[in-house]
Amino acid sequence: MEWITVIGLILFGIGLLIIEVIFIPGTTIVGIAGFICSGFGVYLGYDYFDSTTGTTILIVSSSFLLVVMIYAFKSRAWERFSLKDENTGRFNDDFKVTLSVGDQGQTISSLKPSGKALFNEKELEVRSNGGFINENQQIKIIRIEPNKIIVEPIN
Repeated sequence: MEWITVIGLILFGIGLLIIEVIFIPGTTIVGIAGFICSGFGVYLGYDYFDSTTGTTILIVSSSFLLVVMIYAFKSRAWERFSLKDENTGRFNDDFKVTLSVGDQGQTISSLKPSGKALFNEKELEVRSNGGFINENQQIKIIRIEPNKIIVEPIN
């Protein structure tokens, strides 16, 4: 029964560590739990058996984890789970050329603080100066920053 407990904990911990490295980015509960399970399995190996057997369990489990990780990375096993699509859409691509400070337009959606507006028959993403602007309201450009158009309502 001791062998089943030790091997089961180590394999479960290694499985969690593989899931952590390949599928879940960053350090999460899964990786920590895998490390704790594997470590506890090795500890039980030392506790149930003598130190030579415990050391053998430690070396074999560490080597097994290393071999499995190397195989997983070299075989690119995780690629069938990864996203391969690229986002090719552009956002306010030509507003620097055609727009300038002071140009007037109309909101298409409400700005809370960002939304859509119509300038020179082009729909663009704009941002208010921090306040709420209702839809179908006249606005003017007060500042143009890289990839941002800052507007305010015309009173």
